[in-house]
Parts: sequence; structure tokens; C-alpha cells
Amino acid sequence: MFFGLNKFIKYILPKRLFYRALIIVAAPTIILQIIITIVFYDSVWIKANKNITRSLVNQLKTIEEVYQNDKKNLDFFTDSYKNNFNFEIGINQEIFPKTSGERKFSPMDRSLRRELKSVFGNNNYWFNTSNFKNAVEIKIRSGKDVIEFLVPKEMVSTSSVRLFVLWTTLPSIVLIIIALIFLKNQTKPLVKLAKAAERFGKGDYVNDFRASGSQEIRKAAFEFDRMAKRINRHLNQRAEMLSGISHDLRTPLTRLKLQLAMLKQKDISEKMSKDIDEMERMLNDYLHFAKTQALENTTDVNLNSLLKSIKKDLNNDNLKINENYEDIKLEGRPIALRRSFENIINNGLTYGKKVYIDIQKGNNRAIIKIEDDGPGIPEEQYKNVFKPFFRLDKSRSLNHSGVGLGLAIVEDIINSHGGSIQLGRSEFKGLQVKIFLPF
Repeated sequence: MFFGLNKFIKYILPKRLFYRALIIVAAPTIILQIIITIVFYDSVWIKANKNITRSLVNQLKTIEEVYQNDKKNLDFFTDSYKNNFNFEIGINQEIFPKTSGERKFSPMDRSLRRELKSVFGNNNYWFNTSNFKNAVEIKIRSGKDVIEFLVPKEMVSTSSVRLFVLWTTLPSIVLIIIALIFLKNQTKPLVKLAKAAERFGKGDYVNDFRASGSQEIRKAAFEFDRMAKRINRHLNQRAEMLSGISHDLRTPLTRLKLQLAMLKQKDISEKMSKDIDEMERMLNDYLHFAKTQALENTTDVNLNSLLKSIKKDLNNDNLKINENYEDIKLEGRPIALRRSFENIINNGLTYGKKVYIDIQKGNNRAIIKIEDDGPGIPEEQYKNVFKPFFRLDKSRSLNHSGVGLGLAIVEDIINSHGGSIQLGRSEFKGLQVKIFLPF
């Protein structure tokens, strides 16, 4: 039971820190104002209003009794009330109104009805509090006559409740607005830190990040900045080390090529040259895999233009791109994305005859579908082909001349952009590669 209630509360509560903090600040203030208003309304305003209404009804009863017992001095009595209490009194023999003029949900009307009913009884009174702005119209049955009263509304209801509500509500609104400003300033550094972490997680180098906010947030931002710099330094050192290794290894390989070119035994020379060429290709694959997160700034990338430029550079009629789509732009590293797309397209052209590309626009993400008509990949190997240095012995290899780093590099690039990649069976009986990229 408590688990379900806890789950329901978590579901209805806002997910963002700003709104949760706002509830923490605003909820006690609002609840306190409601409690104060209810207590004041119940213990002060209602009792005061009841006493005022009861005093008015007693005066009306006095006037009605004077009219019944001493009609000669009635004019003097009514004039006195008019001059001293601002009453308007009239006596006639018109038909008593049959329809009620009171409002059902008005506290003032309820209080006045209660007192009139207790003093004059049912069907002997009629009143209306809405016909006049500053006066209340009351009619009392006195035998065959009807006594009409027009009394000031202040004698029926006190106006202090409006001032009380105003003075309790207005400061609360001002305080909540001030709290909104302060909360916005306090949550802004957290939002900046989250965005910086998101950019860094996608492979973007965050160099313009500055710590701000409270001491705890500044400390977290400072530690994040130090961590990011350490990781960047490690990546740069790795890239520099591999570049040096590549350069050092290429030098003896080049000397070996020159020496093999001078051999008279051409058959042995050709075999060894092929081995050396393969070693160079393997070395380049290792270097490219280690440099997947190479230093490249994040910019706006138009996927349509990028794929069209790839098709233009490949100059292959077997590459088909669906032209019936709208432009899709996202933030990314164009060189890395180009490399990942070219890797998949070249694999499709190598092991199949034709490659088909289709772009779709989903909910805040682009869907790039690349299909070929080659032999495909067994479904049980879909997960394995993303592992570095894994090669398929049968069907097809994702890197015919390399060491099995093709899709490992592609997956690393796509994941660094916050996307994902899936393999499946193509409708052309080959491999389908579906890439999801957020924008």
C-alpha cells in the first residue's frame, strides 16, 4: 500500500529540481496563508458579521414594534433613524414579493437570512443584497402592511475581510516571486553543469565552462572540470603516443620495402611486400580506432548535405539516396560522422552490389537507414561485430583487409553523439544498419 502511494506521489511530483524547490518554498507559505484565512474567517469575520447582522435585525424589529404600537410618532421615529443611521424607511400595502432575491452562496445573505428567520419567522421577510452597490433592500410583513428598509451595506457585512485577504495574499505573491528569482539563479549553475557534462559525454571538448553558484555546486563543477581536463590530457597523450609509434614503425617498413625491391627473387619479394602492405593497413586501423575522439569542434551538421557530398565523392551509381525528405540539422562533428557513414557504405558496396540510404525525421531524432543487397550477417553475431578486433570468418567481414575495427569505430562515433546503432535484415536480403541521432 505504502509502496503504491509512494510511487503515485513520485509520479505526480515534478521531475525538475527547480519546480521541486519551488514547491518546498511556496507550499508552506500557501498552506500557512490558507490556515490563517480560514481561522480568521471562522473565528473573526463570521462572528463579527453575525453580531452586526443581529444588531441590524434587532433594530428592524424595534421599528416594526414601534409601528404596531405607536403609529402617531412613527414619522419622528423614522426620521431619527434616517438622520442618525442613514436608514430609508417606507410603509405601503403592496403585494409581498413571492420570489426570493437572496444569493445562495453568499455568506452575507446566509447570515442575514438566518437572523431574519429567527426574528420574523418564515415568509415574513424579503431582502436583496445585489440590487444596490452600497445598500441592502429589506421588506418586512407587518400585518397587512409592508415595511421597506434601505440600509447601508456596512451594517450587514464588514469590509475588513477584503483588506485582510489583500494584505495576506499580496505579500505572499511578492515573496514567491522573489523565491522564483533566487531559485532560478541557484538552479542555473546546475543546468550549465549538466549541459557541459552532456557535451563532454558526446565527445565535445568543453573549454569555456566556468564554475558558478553555491559553494557545493562550485566544488562539483570544479571537480568536473578537472576530470574533463585529465581525460582530455589522457586522450591527447594516447593519440600522440600512437602517432609516434606509427611514425617509428613506418620507417623500418619503408626500408623493408626498398630492400625487397632490390631482391632478384621477385616471387618472394611480392609475397613479403603484400605482408608489409597488410601490416601498414593494420597499423592505420589501430591508429584510427584510437583516434576516434580526435580533436574536432562540434558544429551544425546538415545530414542531407553530408550524405550528398559522400555520394558525390564516391561517384558510384550503385549508391542510392532517397531524395524525398526534409533537411535535418543537428550538432555534431562532421568529419567523424562522415567517416562512420563512409565505413558502412563502403562495406555495403564491397559485399553487395547496391546500397540504399533513407533518412527519416522522428521525435527529436534523425533515423538514417543504410541497406545493401549483400550476404548479410547472421543474427546471432549482431552484438559481436561491434567488438573491437572481431572478424567474421564466414558470410562477410566488416573490414575485408583490416583487423575488425569497422563497426567498432562507427559505434563509438555514434554513441559519442548521443545516438545509437542497430543491425537488422534488409528488405534487399542484405544487411540493414539503422542509426539514430538526436537533434
